[in-house]
Amino acid sequence: MNVTDDNADEGRPSVVSGPDPLFAEALRELGLDEVIGRVRRFPDTARTTAEAAAAIGCEPSQICKSLFFAADGVPVLVLLDGSAHVGMELVRQELGADKLTRAGGRLVRESTGYGPGAVPPFGHRTRIRVLVDRSLLAHDTVWTSAGTPFTVFPMDPKSLIAHADGTLVDVREPMA
Repeated sequence: MNVTDDNADEGRPSVVSGPDPLFAEALRELGLDEVIGRVRRFPDTARTTAEAAAAIGCEPSQICKSLFFAADGVPVLVLLDGSAHVGMELVRQELGADKLTRAGGRLVRESTGYGPGAVPPFGHRTRIRVLVDRSLLAHDTVWTSAGTPFTVFPMDPKSLIAHADGTLVDVREPMA
């Protein structure tokens, strides 16, 4: 896909000068400077997986969702494909937690340095446990947040998992 500022008004993301500064710094520290040039910006925030997939021109399952939870009060990030629903009980069991809740905005910001809806898979302010559902491995490339609600970047799932220091798990809610 060739995405430029010329087609930004068509609903496609445009090239942006870079991701969120905190995330750009993390990319440089990881030796991933080339990723900065692949960051794409939406003309408007994409609030749903379907909106993001349509703007990028990919399948919803190629969108990597970043879901933030508190397991017994400890932050945890769950990554899974955009067409999936997370099984909260599966996550709780995987973590061996007594209680699992959706994290509030304050915990998200304090732990990651990013706001809700903009958390990238790595490059967080603090070390966070990351669980990655195996569903992401079904794709050669997935698109995930670059630290703002307006930016995304592509990466192959195995590299994404490695850079996130993620643990592969099965936390996708079974299809009915």
